[in-house]
Amino acid sequence: MRIAPTFVPLSLVGLVLGHDRSQLLLQRKLRNEDSNPLLVRQAAAPSSNTFNQITNHFPNDEFYGPPPINQTFLQHYIVNDTFYQPGGPIFLLDSGETSAQARNAFLLTGIVAELAQATRGMGMILEHRYYGTSFPEPGLISSEGLSTDNLRWNTADQAIADIAYFAQHVSIPGHEDEDLTAPGRPWIIYGGSLAGAEVAFTMTQYADVIYGGISSSGTVQAFKGYPQWYYTIQENAPQDCIHSVEDIVDKIDFLIHTNNTVALTDLKAIFGLEALQDIRDFALTIAFPIGNTMVYPTSTWQELNWDPNTGSDDFFLFCDAVTSTNSTFSDVDSQLSKYTGGAIWKNLGNYANYIKTNIIPLCPAGEDLDSNECFGTHNATAWANPFDLSGNRAYLYQSCSEFGLWSQGAPAGRRTLLSRSIQTEYTEQTCRWSFPDGKFTKVPASPMLERWNKFGALKLQVDRLAQVDGGIDPWQYACVHSPDGFKRPNTLRRPYYEIKQGGHHWDENGLLNISVEPDFIQAIHNYEIQFVKSWLADFPEWLAGLS
Repeated sequence: MRIAPTFVPLSLVGLVLGHDRSQLLLQRKLRNEDSNPLLVRQAAAPSSNTFNQITNHFPNDEFYGPPPINQTFLQHYIVNDTFYQPGGPIFLLDSGETSAQARNAFLLTGIVAELAQATRGMGMILEHRYYGTSFPEPGLISSEGLSTDNLRWNTADQAIADIAYFAQHVSIPGHEDEDLTAPGRPWIIYGGSLAGAEVAFTMTQYADVIYGGISSSGTVQAFKGYPQWYYTIQENAPQDCIHSVEDIVDKIDFLIHTNNTVALTDLKAIFGLEALQDIRDFALTIAFPIGNTMVYPTSTWQELNWDPNTGSDDFFLFCDAVTSTNSTFSDVDSQLSKYTGGAIWKNLGNYANYIKTNIIPLCPAGEDLDSNECFGTHNATAWANPFDLSGNRAYLYQSCSEFGLWSQGAPAGRRTLLSRSIQTEYTEQTCRWSFPDGKFTKVPASPMLERWNKFGALKLQVDRLAQVDGGIDPWQYACVHSPDGFKRPNTLRRPYYEIKQGGHHWDENGLLNISVEPDFIQAIHNYEIQFVKSWLADFPEWLAGLS
């Protein structure tokens, strides 16, 4: 979960767990294998289609205001029937906070393909409303953009109702002679992150329609502020790097707390960010290589992945740069000592050089922008632009209205990677700028967390809902395997599985040659096939019980 900035394309990162570089060696080995996930399993590409989806599934709910002009909209979906044989199950992947096309690889080599191949099933991706090309009220959006009013149907309740309605009514091109709809056919849904949460929510509300679900890294627990995003990084990333950043951030916070404006001016200049007017913008910018819950321009801990073809080494290049003993920037480490009782700012020069070399140049090429225009957050006019259809605005709306999860420095008494000057009143201010009150609706002063948490939050569990999480996922505290969560047994009926070495929905992608996958990824993929087959064996009894 998070949205991408508009000024730079995002890439993915590879993993080195803690101080252990064995995963990096594995990645380099995999690069030499015939295992590229972009190699297709079939000659024909999956087919792209549209479905007439209902705009407002809850017309009697005053929350959504007056009826839409158009009762339906075209929702994009993709089908891969390569492995399908008549009578087989349907596996539907919720695209979540991106387009269906962006998830297409999972129909070819990821978990959906693996399940379909193992069960002679059909794989599909359903594009989430307000992402890709699946927009309710396209006429209004064309003329008015994603205004506050035009986004009022962008809720978890509407999204999970989309899944159920689609499963009950879709007619798949090329298979019109066969009734593939739910509940007469077993539909098993999959989602990761936001989509993982919505899979879990769907299973609590539509278990008489959807037969099963796999929620991977499902962020089922909403928080207003989410300082926990950094906790997993602090525990698992290279500790010399983590301690260096923590020490520097502590000193920065001391300068902020004592309101030492002269020292803060010198500090910003060392990083090449002297034009930034709000010190919180500075604090957020220098944390970009580590990441946050919303916007950052480079690869971070969240984008780590076991597969080198979807990864790079950026996070660890940052850590290597910060802790380098061969740099020529060590003289910078003492430049601010006079403001901190003579204490040396170890690795400050390395850190600042990395920001100047790798972050500041990401401002748009050819535009005369200083760092305040590029990295400052106070351009209310830019935030208010309703014609950003990339997905960023749709995600921001749900964060502002339902699930929150805003970046925040650690509470007192705990070391922090993000300045404690970053609190929700700062990170949440974009809601006010982005979504002025509409004619029919308005974004609440604070996200209505109860609309997200009402499905059970960390205690959510139902039959035939698998909950798979990663042990090094920064979203772990919002998932059911949270250290603060409710522990439960792992059973075939209610799988509860943590990929100990795993990050953010790491089971979603796979390799063409499954045997080349790391053992811990093969283990979860094989387990998913096992419990899905056990569910399918019970389907006739379940179906009979509905009548």
